Amino acid sequence: MFRTKLKIPRCMSTQHPDNVNTPFFSESSEIGGEDEIKECFYAFSHLGCDEQMWDCEGKEIDTYVVKKLITKYQSFFETHRLGKDTFLTLRVPNPTVERAEAKILIETLESIPRSFDAANLLYGDDIAPIFEVILPMTTSSKCVDRVYRYYKDFVVGKQVKTFQENDITIAEWIGKFAPDRINVIPLIEDLDHMINADMIIKDYLKDKEVEHHRVFFARSDPAMNYGLVTAVLINKIALQKIHALSEEISVDMYPIVGVGSAPFRGNLRPQTVRRVSKEYPFTHTYTVQSAFKYDNSPEDVMAGIKFLMERKTSKPRIVDELKCLDIIERYSQEYSKQIISLAPYINTIAKFIPSRRKRKLHIGLFGYSRNLGEISLPRAISFTASLYSLGIPPEILGINALSDKDIEYIQAVYINFIEDLEDALKYYNSLNGIIPAEIERKLVDFDLDYETSEKHQQATNIIVECLKKNQLDKVGEEVVIAANLRKFLG
Repeated sequence: MFRTKLKIPRCMSTQHPDNVNTPFFSESSEIGGEDEIKECFYAFSHLGCDEQMWDCEGKEIDTYVVKKLITKYQSFFETHRLGKDTFLTLRVPNPTVERAEAKILIETLESIPRSFDAANLLYGDDIAPIFEVILPMTTSSKCVDRVYRYYKDFVVGKQVKTFQENDITIAEWIGKFAPDRINVIPLIEDLDHMINADMIIKDYLKDKEVEHHRVFFARSDPAMNYGLVTAVLINKIALQKIHALSEEISVDMYPIVGVGSAPFRGNLRPQTVRRVSKEYPFTHTYTVQSAFKYDNSPEDVMAGIKFLMERKTSKPRIVDELKCLDIIERYSQEYSKQIISLAPYINTIAKFIPSRRKRKLHIGLFGYSRNLGEISLPRAISFTASLYSLGIPPEILGINALSDKDIEYIQAVYINFIEDLEDALKYYNSLNGIIPAEIERKLVDFDLDYETSEKHQQATNIIVECLKKNQLDKVGEEVVIAANLRKFLG
């Protein structure tokens, strides 16, 4: 039923706007339009990625991406065939959550057979250039199944219908529709559903004959919503349960983990590819986001991607789910309290975080229902960038809730915990007067070896001083200076 003989991509280039620097091919600081076509080609041809996520949420989508790629860069795609050697995977809106974007899903699914025709016209074969879509904010098997069935029954299924009795079919009129099925990759982003991802996948696959399936676990939004430690632990729980499901139902699972360059969002940079791959050994595909691609030298980027492409996967690191959930509950509560107190600062700085994509933000509200009411914060990249700009690495929030035993266990299962903290603390500014005192006291208990970036500290000093005096004209400039030193925006 599915094309199981295809290779499964290892390195997914994405359009996440966490970069400080503008790529050379972009006509403006905000990548969009035809520049995203160039970006896709660049990721394949120069950087060595084998997959590009094509985001169809929150922007004017380009459903002619396949036609543009294979006509503009025909010689490359003749030897790096879309759908066989290189892969274009559409990220579609989730109608269950994104009501305003819901019909974009229909438009996007309808474009898949047209992309097939464009490729078939050029190559004269039956290789589908697009046959997978990513469904964000998945919370149930029905969410995934609806997309799968809509494509099968209503996009492709209509080709057998006739206009009236004794008339031709739609396929006879305008040609056949292919591929006949698509794979739907659930992107699971919140704690409860990541922990139960195996049940979602098992229910979705119960009536489908497949040899393999891909599942996508978020890393940024869980960090923003529940803190760094929680984000890592729930990914580990999800990965080990997906591995167990794979053995139970005899379906190969190929997990994707969505990691960014900031330690808070995954710490995947060209310099850390080995560390991150050891942290999540069962992960088959890693995301390569914009800071990875554009805030490092091309040589380092290509070397990092080469490693990710060639690395071997193995069984996941086993964690004690109950022990992890106990730590998560206490830690996340403390993290939430601290975010509430910092929210006014975060929201003020977020206005000065530069935009790097011509798009509306994905839907997502960070809300806490407390006595203080509901607090809304910016999306994960701006959120992370805002805290770093204040000299408060978000990685340290909530750690005062961890006991010595908690820390001992976390270090045993989150193998890069100390190194991630040390990477983040280079940008810590203890002089800003904003950091909760309990965090400062707790940091003393860690045996951490890091050297503070004095230039970053100077930038954050200016930002905090501007906030205190309500003189905000210099904030935007200092935000970018600090981000350049980190080599990521947020």
